[in-house]
Amino acid sequence: MEGRERTSRPAGARFLNEAGAAEKVTWRETLIRVLVVDDHPVVRRGIIQILEGEPDMASVSEAANAGELMRLAAGGDWDVVVLDINLPDRSGMEVLRDLKALRPDLPVLVLSMYPEDQYALRALKAGASGYLTKESVTEELVAAVRKA
Repeated sequence: MEGRERTSRPAGARFLNEAGAAEKVTWRETLIRVLVVDDHPVVRRGIIQILEGEPDMASVSEAANAGELMRLAAGGDWDVVVLDINLPDRSGMEVLRDLKALRPDLPVLVLSMYPEDQYALRALKAGASGYLTKESVTEELVAAVRKA
């Protein structure tokens, strides 16, 4: 699926910031392209559905394992990767380090079923732009992708 381009900027678009106050956003000419990596098809589809429901985002591709991710990352042009820390073929932390070595400027958000206190610091030290648990609410995921 190719990234969708916006033909015009929405007038007066606003989103709620972390404090719940409406704030004006600066729109990009193209949508935020997201690569979703998770070994569970239902989780991938859910994340994609959430992100594609946002007016400024498009999920360009998805991967079910580290091998697929690295192939896609080598030839793709994404704005952010949402990466599950627990993949079937390799440790998510190893994959994160390899991905950052291959594409150092590519923001990576780690999404995990594990509590923050177990992996968040390790993920950030390995190059992640952020860490979210799978218990996070939709708004937190969307905000983290925009911020990355």
